[in-house]
Amino acid sequence: MEKYNREEFEEVIVNIGRVTKVVKGGRRFRFTALVVVGNKKGLVGFGFGKAKEVPDAIRKAVDDAFKNIVKVNIKGSTIAHDVEVKFNASRIILKPASDGTGVIAGGATRPVVELAGIKDILTKSLGSNNASNVVRATIKALSMIKS
Repeated sequence: MEKYNREEFEEVIVNIGRVTKVVKGGRRFRFTALVVVGNKKGLVGFGFGKAKEVPDAIRKAVDDAFKNIVKVNIKGSTIAHDVEVKFNASRIILKPASDGTGVIAGGATRPVVELAGIKDILTKSLGSNNASNVVRATIKALSMIKS
């Protein structure tokens, strides 16, 4: 596992969930956080953290994200070729775009693509829009791009 300089990475909180456990005395709340980290130079990763308080969950998620960072091959400001990936019930399609198009992505795909450093791309998310699965599918798709 490589050591990354955390100062050059940005982090985006994609999703914070509140999980409820019903016990005899009432409800117990815990929180989950889905965080994407990237340096906008071709390195991007995601992490999932769970804790009793939101800041702790976010911190755990960031630590987890640095454990599974992938390298993305970027060609200019876009990607080299089309790629389609299915992860569980989420399907993601990524297509290269000409200069000046911008990032055309919605939901959980946008932070992953932006933090990877891609400036022009067309994306479409099909099937389930569960944030965790969409992020996983997007990162899997980006890691499959050949230079």
